Amino acid sequence: MPENQDAESAGENPGDQEWHRRARAEYALNRWKTATPPRFRDAEATIPEVAAWADHALSDNASAGALLLTGLTGTGKTHQGYGALRRIAAGGPDRFELIAVNSADMYGSLRPSQVMGAGERELRRLSEVQYLLLDDLGTAKASEWTEEVTYRLINYRYNHCLPTIITSNLPARNENGPDLSGFVGARVASRLAEMVTGLVPMVGADRRRSGRAA
Repeated sequence: MPENQDAESAGENPGDQEWHRRARAEYALNRWKTATPPRFRDAEATIPEVAAWADHALSDNASAGALLLTGLTGTGKTHQGYGALRRIAAGGPDRFELIAVNSADMYGSLRPSQVMGAGERELRRLSEVQYLLLDDLGTAKASEWTEEVTYRLINYRYNHCLPTIITSNLPARNENGPDLSGFVGARVASRLAEMVTGLVPMVGADRRRSGRAA
């Protein structure tokens, strides 16, 4: 068999669809690695509902909506969130842009500063990015300002059908105590109710205390 046919049969012909998919996957995985802290570089979407959401995002980005991972500290929410993004990247998407940010750091970066317009530019960056992982939503002290910032962020992503992964120690709803709906306010809660296509309550002991992934 000629050498060029050997290459083509191995999927190494630049005109082959699988060759292009692998090239896109390599590019996306490099972007994922750059955006992922070292602690979560081994993250995988091991929960079926998380993997299913990632596959949905890969096949139909605009209808993926939001993945909401809730549960107590150390149950693996952040690990699964990064794992979902890794699974999407490994699938070789046509486009792959992401930002992963802890909510406390996000609010800190958006507070008014001496640099005029810096907060607005950062909010626009977070609002417009293709994939956003917003970690630990609900841990910051609630205020009118945090509620307004959260509303602007979620409302933009809701209106523009941008896939969003949210983790929170608060349950989505809790009749007997604090919940995420109470933290974000009625306007955001209403949008999340429609955005969230994957709700994954996570249970178990604190994995950090047992030396397992966070």
